[in-house]
Amino acid sequence: MKNYKFGTRVRRVFVYLALIIIVALCVIPIWILIVNATRDTYEIQRGLSLLPSDSLRDNWDKLTGRGFSIERGFLNSIIISVSSTVLTVYFSVMTAYAIKVYDFKYKKIFYVIVLALVLIPTQVGIVGFRQYMGKLGLLNTYWPLILPAIAAPPSVFFAKQYLDSLFVKDLIYAARIDGASELGIFHRIMFPIAAPGAFTLGIFAFVASWNNFFTPFMLISKLEMYTLPMLIKTLRGDVYRTEYGSIYLGLAISIVPIMIVYAFFSRYIISGIAMGAIKE
Repeated sequence: MKNYKFGTRVRRVFVYLALIIIVALCVIPIWILIVNATRDTYEIQRGLSLLPSDSLRDNWDKLTGRGFSIERGFLNSIIISVSSTVLTVYFSVMTAYAIKVYDFKYKKIFYVIVLALVLIPTQVGIVGFRQYMGKLGLLNTYWPLILPAIAAPPSVFFAKQYLDSLFVKDLIYAARIDGASELGIFHRIMFPIAAPGAFTLGIFAFVASWNNFFTPFMLISKLEMYTLPMLIKTLRGDVYRTEYGSIYLGLAISIVPIMIVYAFFSRYIISGIAMGAIKE
């Protein structure tokens, strides 16, 4: 009995030690980013430091004095990220619900195509996509960055896996007997049940859209329409005049919405992933 208790304590110590290491690996890079936002270029080039400096105000002046509005870039990113997240969550859950509930011709083939599209990176088709948007006259607009969120294969796959873990056909049959419409069943029954998974999906979609640099860079050339990641990229300047302090400050500002989202909705991530991993 004593050996069992001793073994349990040893395992617990190793678990706690592993958790501490993981937390440190996650927190230290963020802390270094915040610290570097308070240091000037010379201090950053001298080496690593874990203590803040006194160049925050100077970095902010350099960040806001480069001929663009950091507030405008922040607003542009908010518009794109929130809009695309709403579309992604709603239509992905609806598509997954249709795949789960209805039997239609070529259903399996359709789902296989969705899985295949998950494996194809965005960079593969970006040239053709840009040419197509140019023919439609949608370059230098936000529509190509928002509307494609309706068709998001990775999100459909996640929503399908989540619905597999909690789907109850009896609820659908009972609602149909009571005279509910198909859209009414989805909105009033299935979507509220799938809310934890939808929140989780929304967080992932928001973070991906907020951090997206490549697609906006290919479609937008007007400075006033730049997203926050694009504006931060313009801070590099030439090789002799790169202001690393202002770059780190811009990066620190860019992660604020992500940290807020995670702080308020982290419990939905845990419950959503946990439910999605359980099968009957």
